[in-house]
Amino acid sequence: MVQHVTSGIKISVVTHYEGSFYKNYKIHYAFGYKITIENQSKDSVQLNARHWIISDALNHKETVSGEGVIGLKPVLKPGESHTYNSGCLLTSPFGAMQGHYNMVNFATAKNFKVTIPSFKLSATFALN
Repeated sequence: MVQHVTSGIKISVVTHYEGSFYKNYKIHYAFGYKITIENQSKDSVQLNARHWIISDALNHKETVSGEGVIGLKPVLKPGESHTYNSGCLLTSPFGAMQGHYNMVNFATAKNFKVTIPSFKLSATFALN
């Protein structure tokens, strides 16, 4: 598990390898991840957007940005958490993801970024 706290918001990430398949004559490796966003601050916050940088062992990089997470813009009161599952495809059995969430603090009406720490994606068959 990888964890990081920014401005009282704790991000925890757990990953797993889901398998591989061929698409358009190219092998793809599927990875899943579970993220828990925990509000350890004294203010209510809302996650509005996400920004990802996804890279694989072949030095391919992809940037993904969008509103919310899996169609939601969760509001977290102090002490609350939100967990969701998602995934990505790589063209190599190893890679990494990192990024940030854009959030708003309801008490101050200020926007802020919460770091999503870099986490590794590794196919189990390729590990030594």
